[in-house]
Amino acid sequence: MNFSVSKELKTEFRENGFAILESVIDDSTLVAMQEECSYFMGYTDSWLDSKGTEVFGITHRNKRYFIANRYRLRPRVADFLFGRLMAEISSSLLGPDVYLFHEQWVVKGAEQGMKFAWHQDSGYVKFRDPSTTHKPYLTCWCALDDMTRDNGTISVLPHGAVVPRDHIVDHRHEEGTNDLIGYEGDNSGVEIVVPKGTVVVFASTILHRSGGNRTNSLRRAYLAQYSSEPLYSSNGTLWSQAVPFLSDGTVVYDREADLAQVQRK
Repeated sequence: MNFSVSKELKTEFRENGFAILESVIDDSTLVAMQEECSYFMGYTDSWLDSKGTEVFGITHRNKRYFIANRYRLRPRVADFLFGRLMAEISSSLLGPDVYLFHEQWVVKGAEQGMKFAWHQDSGYVKFRDPSTTHKPYLTCWCALDDMTRDNGTISVLPHGAVVPRDHIVDHRHEEGTNDLIGYEGDNSGVEIVVPKGTVVVFASTILHRSGGNRTNSLRRAYLAQYSSEPLYSSNGTLWSQAVPFLSDGTVVYDREADLAQVQRK
């Protein structure tokens, strides 16, 4: 599918901090990503078995999965992350220079999928590094299933609704779920009800949450997060990843170099 981010969508993102790109993932890619999601869920369950636990961080077996930075294991995932669609979206909203910052699967289990509290993605950075001054990065929330209120879709709070533009609020840790919570007020935000294949883009300073899954099917999403520059902590260490994707609008991702660098670490 050839897709370009319209001027209207760019304006919407700039003004509100989020935008909806409906049904932009083609059917064959969607099926491939659904299959890859199943692989990584099995991979995670096996890992949990090896550790003799049901919970690891914010992952809770059969209820909620967050599976991060495993794309190097599966070429089809890398093809999506560094493909034409993500190049168009990220460059349109971040500019001509783009780095992969973070990627993860987010899955809510059937009938018992857990909610996720109001938070900012940048809030997780600030929680560990209170002095952070990073530029907002871009989250591309890719719907692998039809997203509804019943299966726990996301809601977002636009710029200025409760937090000034690009301000990162303090988050508190919630015992039991291990969530970080950045907002506990009454504003219910904008509920995102969209068909599978949709990409919802939002700035890392946008507050968002998701509900529980009350259906008898999985609710699967894939998050691809990109930055316009590497993110460094206040002590100079690199946050997550800074894998070169685009330079002056041209794809520069080198899979062999990427794999070799990881193997050297």
